[in-house]
Amino acid sequence: MSGALGRALRIARGLLAAASVAALAWAGGFVWFACDIPERVDDPAAATDAIVVLTGGSRRLGEGISLLLQGRAKKLFVSGVHRGVDVAEILRAAQQTPQEVRCCITLGYAADNTAGNAAETAQWMREQGFRSLRLVTASYHLRRAMLEFRAAMPGVAVVPHPVFPDSFPAREWWTRNGAVALAAGEYTKYLAAAARLAVGLPAPGAGASQTEAA
Repeated sequence: MSGALGRALRIARGLLAAASVAALAWAGGFVWFACDIPERVDDPAAATDAIVVLTGGSRRLGEGISLLLQGRAKKLFVSGVHRGVDVAEILRAAQQTPQEVRCCITLGYAADNTAGNAAETAQWMREQGFRSLRLVTASYHLRRAMLEFRAAMPGVAVVPHPVFPDSFPAREWWTRNGAVALAAGEYTKYLAAAARLAVGLPAPGAGASQTEAA
């Protein structure tokens, strides 16, 4: 009995040590991830073939439409739109009404996660013959989105364009309720995406794209 108890204690100590090392590694990586969340748009003026907006957060649509109106790209692709939503509703949601851009906006309905966003955008980019895009998404989401997009489109130049929702401002975001938990969750998703791509597993939700032009 004592021998069995000793082995159990050694196994428990080993598991505890492994868990402690994993927790320290995660915490160290999270500090790096948090410090790397952008505080500004580094390249706001460069023109690209397309602007791509990932739905799922405030200010993204408005920023994408504003960039299109400024002539930063030829077309705007909105990925991850709910089925049944049309361009008119997208413009209303973004509190924009410029009819002159309706012809330049395409909606993608297939994606339900970031990997799916990258897959349906890659298909649309191939169909358009485009070789560069400006990627508009929340600052905390940008690193994972860039990882997925670069993996899906290795020959395409991707310009990161963060936006800063009220719940996650550009500076001192850690003082906002829930922001640290949001960043921690995003870091964990980033690690999962990096591991999946490293071993070559297929992206979840990256099926065939369904798009609709304005």
